[in-house]
Amino acid sequence: MNCTLLLLSGRRSKLRSSLRSGLTDRSKRPNGFTLMELLIVMAIIAILMLIAIPTVGSLKKNANRLSAIQSIRAIQQAEMQYESTYPANGYACTLASLGGDPSAGAPSPTAAQILQPDITSGFKSGYVFSISNCQKVTVNGVDRVTSYVVTGVPQTVGKSGDSGFCSDQFGTIKSDPTGATNCTQLVQ
Repeated sequence: MNCTLLLLSGRRSKLRSSLRSGLTDRSKRPNGFTLMELLIVMAIIAILMLIAIPTVGSLKKNANRLSAIQSIRAIQQAEMQYESTYPANGYACTLASLGGDPSAGAPSPTAAQILQPDITSGFKSGYVFSISNCQKVTVNGVDRVTSYVVTGVPQTVGKSGDSGFCSDQFGTIKSDPTGATNCTQLVQ
């Protein structure tokens, strides 16, 4: 029986010493990442950023383009509503006439309160909007606007947008791929 106890106690002491040496080996290891591992992770992040940055830029320009087309459509609809509300005046010649502050009082021909302030300011989503080329006819001493041209051009061609957009009282939206107002291509 003494022999068995000596064997078991010998095994325990070997087990304890091997556990202690394993613990000390782990504690000697450095914690964290090596320099090479950090460099590899940074290189992967840099590659992903180089791939993503041009995509984000093109997505932003495409969003601006769609916003510009929708803004041109909103201006057209506002012009139609303005013309039916104020038939003696015809169409509005300024974006300010289509806008206006509802708290300032009732709508009028100079502030019809039809368009939202973000469009009537003339700047929205990287594009500049304006109404021009108003043709007037004088009837009984009152000027009636019979035609107009709405334009939307990028604030910075190539950065905020690539194409300019135009429309008139007939409602056809056309684009200029150079970003100017020489609109010849139909927008679909």
